[in-house]
Amino acid sequence: MTTTNHEPVIWLTQEAFDRLTVELEHLAGPGRAEIVDRIEQARSEGDLKENGGYHAAKEEQGKAEARIAYLKDLLRRAHVGEAPADDGVVEPGMLVQAIIAGDKTTFLFGSREVAGDTDLEVYSERSPIGAAVHGAKSGDTISYTAPNGKEITVEIVSCKPYSA
Repeated sequence: MTTTNHEPVIWLTQEAFDRLTVELEHLAGPGRAEIVDRIEQARSEGDLKENGGYHAAKEEQGKAEARIAYLKDLLRRAHVGEAPADDGVVEPGMLVQAIIAGDKTTFLFGSREVAGDTDLEVYSERSPIGAAVHGAKSGDTISYTAPNGKEITVEIVSCKPYSA
């Protein structure tokens, strides 16, 4: 799925969309104001060359502004919807159990943002493995060429809709 200008659409659950919207509102409002206050306080302490608090606050400001820009773009491109059908097909929003190069693993297929604070491994549709398994079904065995040139076999053991 793509938007009208050929940017990839990012599938998000309503819960993930709401969580990210709240994060953006905080970062762009009170979060931004807190960082500006810390910068002003550190600036008032004198020499900026050797002021660790000032440099730390400026670095935090840069990270926060980058996260704000990322969230604005992500939410603009987001397709909010229900979890996909429980039909065993690998598509965004599915929790996949697979045997990859002989090792059993579980991963979320889609966006890191859907996984939230979990430790789940996430593969997007644009990653080499993601592109290979997209549309595969439980029981399918496929292979793909990794960026290092190795041929890797993936067996889809099961595929179920992810719920946080």
